[in-house]
Amino acid sequence: METAIRIQNVWKIFGNNSKDALDAIQNKKISKQEALEKYNSVIGVSDVSFDVNKGEIFCVMGLSGSGKSTLVRHINRLLEPTSGKILINNQDVMQFDKDSLQELRNKKIGMVFQNFALMPHRSVLDNIAMPLEIRGVSKNDRLDAANKILNIVELQGWGNKYAHELSGGMQQRVGLARALAADPEFLLMDEPFSALDPLIRRQLQSEFIKLSKQMKKTTVFITHDLDEAVRVGHRIAIMRDGAVVQIGTPEEIVVNPADEYVADFVKGISRLKVVQAKTIMKSVKDYESKFGPLDNDNEVVSENDVLSKLIETSISKDKPIVVSDKNNQKLGVISQSDLLKAVIEGSENE
Repeated sequence: METAIRIQNVWKIFGNNSKDALDAIQNKKISKQEALEKYNSVIGVSDVSFDVNKGEIFCVMGLSGSGKSTLVRHINRLLEPTSGKILINNQDVMQFDKDSLQELRNKKIGMVFQNFALMPHRSVLDNIAMPLEIRGVSKNDRLDAANKILNIVELQGWGNKYAHELSGGMQQRVGLARALAADPEFLLMDEPFSALDPLIRRQLQSEFIKLSKQMKKTTVFITHDLDEAVRVGHRIAIMRDGAVVQIGTPEEIVVNPADEYVADFVKGISRLKVVQAKTIMKSVKDYESKFGPLDNDNEVVSENDVLSKLIETSISKDKPIVVSDKNNQKLGVISQSDLLKAVIEGSENE
């Protein structure tokens, strides 16, 4: 896969003595508390490295104070790292001059925040068109682009309304539309749905997933909610005290947590939502050597179908399930005993 964003050994130390504090942290191995006491410095981000693939939704999650929001603001240099590298499309953002950095922020990166940050004196359309106005696009062209995005986020007919006339969920759609209006290559989303009611939040998650498949934007999505990360993200990085504890797919993190902290984090997530067919299937050859040739009327599932769907499919026929790829080639077989084992292993680990 092609790497779109690369974070390399990024540190952020807040305080006037940040360089001295970083040197002591790296070479004298002082603790977070010692950095505060001796250098009056706070560790915001601690030696973080990861890659985000082109077109991927990469979730960064953790509790309040874990450093996730601080980290995302380094990608477009709203915050300057104390140390480390940030590469976007293999270009070192730390080497950008003022003009290059402005172009990155205005044309390549769109941001969506928890607070909708809409201009109350502007209409919905004018709010959406604002990034294009800053870019110097003519009024007709920017309003035309804003209208198209308005349709994509399903706010047709609301273009002439003002922010106070919209519900919270609708305001957040406007925020997302504004980020998309300039057709950025990257989206940075900092807890975009966390201020919304649970039902509206879930609806917007579904719409965002659908929109992401359609527009294929490389996205770094910040959240404190593991359910949201599992639902939205292709991969998840879990942060604690400024450091990344584990990176993996939702399935990898739920099934194989790196430590007790992650295990405690994920214990509320059911394996039924994340364990995929490709993880528990056996090869066709192994199955047929034990039980003979498969019938032609076995139920067929995708390799990415999750355990809950596999169980539902299995109920319809008392036969093994065939796992196939998008070209309908057989990849493996899942028996009822494989399904039972996958469920039982989950219960034993909880």
